[in-house]
Amino acid sequence: QVQLVESGGGLVQAGGSLSLSCAASGRTFSTYAMGWFRQAPGKEREFVAAITSSGRNTYYADSVKGRVTISRDNTKNTVYLQMNSLKPEDTAVYYCTAGSGVYNTDRLYDYWGQGTQVTVSS
Repeated sequence: QVQLVESGGGLVQAGGSLSLSCAASGRTFSTYAMGWFRQAPGKEREFVAAITSSGRNTYYADSVKGRVTISRDNTKNTVYLQMNSLKPEDTAVYYCTAGSGVYNTDRLYDYWGQGTQVTVSS
């Protein structure tokens, strides 16, 4: 069982930056691939970024590529999402997730956090 708790969301102006964190419980964090998804009002949850268990490989949605960086610290059981050059269309609830592999489909992940709100004003 893995419990995930996101933090770092908030309100930021367009062009600004935010750094999200996701703290995981349990001693098996380093065995899980981690991902970030987001869900805007009235829209389906969508893939943002993912990272392999070792942290060697990262993957990004085209909509955020070049503006977002996912990273992890297995000694701290934490995964991060650094977001730069934010746009109003990045406004959403951001969810951290853990799974056995890197996927861009939410149903393939096993554990989810409660989400953190990111609002980008124009």
